[in-house]
Order: sequence, then C-alpha cells, then structure tokens
Amino acid sequence: MGIKHVVIAAGLAAGLSSTAFAQACIRPAERTAVDVRAVQSQLMVAAIACGRTDDYNAFVRRHQAELGAAHRTVSAVFRRAHGAQGQRQYDQYITNLANAQSQEGIRQGSHFCRDVGPLFQAALAAPNGGAVAALSAQYRVPNPMPIADCPATQQAAAPAERTRTAQAQPQQQRQTAQR
Repeated sequence: MGIKHVVIAAGLAAGLSSTAFAQACIRPAERTAVDVRAVQSQLMVAAIACGRTDDYNAFVRRHQAELGAAHRTVSAVFRRAHGAQGQRQYDQYITNLANAQSQEGIRQGSHFCRDVGPLFQAALAAPNGGAVAALSAQYRVPNPMPIADCPATQQAAAPAERTRTAQAQPQQQRQTAQR
C-alpha cells in the first residue's frame, strides 16, 4: 500500500470516528448519572458560597456509592463520545458545570443561599441516586451538558432487537431439531 492509500485510509478512519462521536448521545441511565453529578456540583458550589460544608459532607457520605457510580458513568459517556479526548472533555464539562452553577448563584445574589437550603434538605433525605437525580429537574439545577439525550427511537431499538433475537432463537432451534 502506497503512502497515498495510507493517507486516504487514515482520512476515512478519522471521518468515520468523528461521525460516530458526533452521533453520541446519552441513554436514560446515563442521563440519571448526569443529573446526579449536576446536583452534587450544585451542592458543592453552595457549600463553598454559603458555608454549608457540613451539609455537603453529609450528602457525600450518605450517597457515596451513587456519586461514585455517577462519576464512572458520566466519564464513560465522554470516553464513548470523544475517544482519546474523553477525559479532557469530561474535565472541561465538570468545570463548565461548576461555572454555570456559580454564575447562577451570582445571578441570584443574596437569595442563593436561602434558596439552596431546600435542595440540601431534599438531597440529604433522598433514598437513592434516582431520587437525587430527580432533584435536578425539580430544583432547576443548571447543567450545560454538551451531549444530547438519545432519541426515543434509538433507545427503543436495543430492546426491540433483543426481542427479535430472542424470538428467532426458538424458531432456529426447531429448524435444527427437525433436520
């Protein structure tokens, strides 16, 4: 293979991989993890801005397992979406997330610390990660996630494919047994 073919092949591979990255999206379970990270970040910003480090530390202790799982899941989303640049993109997202939440605190001014109190109470009372994630929408937690949710058709495709495969297996087994 000549140098011209190597360059063309590399260009095609880069084009295909960037297309795959551009089509990356967040599945429902991953959205839950993204929302958990957003709530955690909001509480961290509030802990610093409002002197509520004890509340934040209690939240982290209570939900340590869920927070760790959310971190791993969101990090994996960025690796899937950005390949070798995944960690850098994830770090940038976490920075942008904290900045957006800090800007919201600045926008709210003196009301921010008062208004974040119920979020702390709800987060501490949340029984699991799903309940923490639900607080993101309920309390309108800023979240500048650069990767969109997967379309419903893509989310439904995987279970439908598993169903077709499962239905095909008995038929294939019957055909094999008849031979």
